[in-house]
Amino acid sequence: MSTALKGQTINKVVLLDVNLITPNPSQPRIAFNEADIESLANSIVANGLLQPLTVRRYSDHFELVSGERRLRALKYANIELAPCIIVDTTDKQSAVFALLENLQREDLNYFEESAAIKNLIVEWGVSQQEVGVRLGKAQPTIANKLRLLKYNKETQKLLLDNNINERQARALLKITDIELLKLAIEYIVSKELNVAQTEKYIESIMDNKIVEKKKFHPIVKDIRIFLNTINHAIGLMKQSGINAVSEKNENDEYIEYIVRIPIADRTS
Repeated sequence: MSTALKGQTINKVVLLDVNLITPNPSQPRIAFNEADIESLANSIVANGLLQPLTVRRYSDHFELVSGERRLRALKYANIELAPCIIVDTTDKQSAVFALLENLQREDLNYFEESAAIKNLIVEWGVSQQEVGVRLGKAQPTIANKLRLLKYNKETQKLLLDNNINERQARALLKITDIELLKLAIEYIVSKELNVAQTEKYIESIMDNKIVEKKKFHPIVKDIRIFLNTINHAIGLMKQSGINAVSEKNENDEYIEYIVRIPIADRTS
């Protein structure tokens, strides 16, 4: 046999008790589809696990580095032993591997992806530039993904439930009023707007809000402001030598103010 056909052993596969394997705490994927897990479990029962789990030693057990779906499927199928590759990684490397695996599979929604990137930056001190290099994305792209986390969990669910894509969600960040945001989402969905149409629609909303703001005149509900203005005007007349007299009458329905200015004091 030639040297080329002999190959080289890099990582050995070992069988580990699934109960000794704990999930990766930095797993970026939050939601797992039960039907998808069941389907994978059935495939594993029929064909075996084609890709081993990747784990690392952690105290008296093993911690998953990558393969969350496969681990769940094994447990679903009541399979006690899992083929695994044991690697030596740090907490930071484990978090990065978990994110990369999910991104390469493209099974994260854009909010999960953004949260995972933020976790790498905040918890593990990875720079936006480094995240970009590892994911093959430009740093501004990473920054734009992080902006999506301005949405709270409830609004994130609203956007995902309505199949609003990442670029549309980013454009909708301009709308800070939640009720107006809901109306905008309803319109985008009903009209089946694409990204460019969505951005144009949102710009029209913002332009209208600016016009409305310019036209807006605040209503002062505290009547004391007007009464003070009247008293101030009467005081100025008296200072100018005009013997103005005021009389205020108040009841449950209204306040009546009578101001008497002598005709003789009027200027021509």
